[in-house]
Amino acid sequence: MITAVFSKVGNETIGFDIKGHSGYAQAGQDIVCAAVSSAAYFTANLLEKMGAELITSVEDGKMIVKVKNPTSETSLVLSHFEDHLKELKGQYPKYIRTAEIKIKAGGKM
Repeated sequence: MITAVFSKVGNETIGFDIKGHSGYAQAGQDIVCAAVSSAAYFTANLLEKMGAELITSVEDGKMIVKVKNPTSETSLVLSHFEDHLKELKGQYPKYIRTAEIKIKAGGKM
């Protein structure tokens, strides 16, 4: 199962941590993994093009993206990504889990 955890300060989304493999199909044929991966990379690339300073880590089966100095615009992009994953979760509920973690303002990411 893919687990996507979105980090929030108040109502502002500041990043995400995605890990796991969906198990929907064999590697290379898994449309759920492909959809999540594509959307995650698109989101990270868009944030970078917007000039956001990111903390990123990509390892086998795990991707972390945090915005160092979040703005309302970066939060909007991340919120739309979260909505997109929730829509995918609705279509493939056995393969995707989403959650939120609240961080105090000024707290560690």
